[in-house]
Amino acid sequence: MRVHVAFTPAEEATGGVGIVVDVLRASSTIAQALASGYRRVLCCAEIEEARALRASLPDSLLGGERDAIRVEGFDVGASPREFLEARAETLILSTTNGTRAILTTAARTRETLLGSLLNLGAVARRAAQSREDVAVVCAGFKGTFALDDAYCAGRIVKLLEGERTDAAKAADLIASAFPTAYEGLTARTYGPPGLEEDIVFCAREDRLDVVPRFSQMVGTAAEITL
Repeated sequence: MRVHVAFTPAEEATGGVGIVVDVLRASSTIAQALASGYRRVLCCAEIEEARALRASLPDSLLGGERDAIRVEGFDVGASPREFLEARAETLILSTTNGTRAILTTAARTRETLLGSLLNLGAVARRAAQSREDVAVVCAGFKGTFALDDAYCAGRIVKLLEGERTDAAKAADLIASAFPTAYEGLTARTYGPPGLEEDIVFCAREDRLDVVPRFSQMVGTAAEITL
């Protein structure tokens, strides 16, 4: 098994299993929502696509952010703490980086999973069971490197056995540079004030035994289920 890390979604990551990481916050939020009882999450790249889906799906909740601020008119933002209990069957989500990375990776890999610190062990076990090449894809920030995602990717790499690419080795070194997950996530200057509680929440490890995965396209949205 070959283990690779793509530090941005634009980097080549094709083939077997892709693990999308947007630890602050999309992949953490989706894992929490599905663990709390939402049946599916529909991930949209564009705000207007999300609004159109909301209009066509009565039993749905519309969530999302741009630059870590809730989109005007949406029901909720993108904090995992907003999804501790299910309020609808379907969550429709559009975020600055994460939902785009999910769509990109789903088009390139045979199986697309979502990874975070919350489901760290579960997603690593699922990927290892496939015995296929694994590419951990960091959502990054607007197409550029993001240290928090690289840290989380490195934590996943540590749990996978296989031949590591140089990028996977680099992610492992990044993860090893921080004594705690919280320090790994806060090493990056992140977003506007007010996200401190979300960072603490997302830094918790192995709290969810769920592995969100791409199941199919619903129009232009990627459907994520368990």
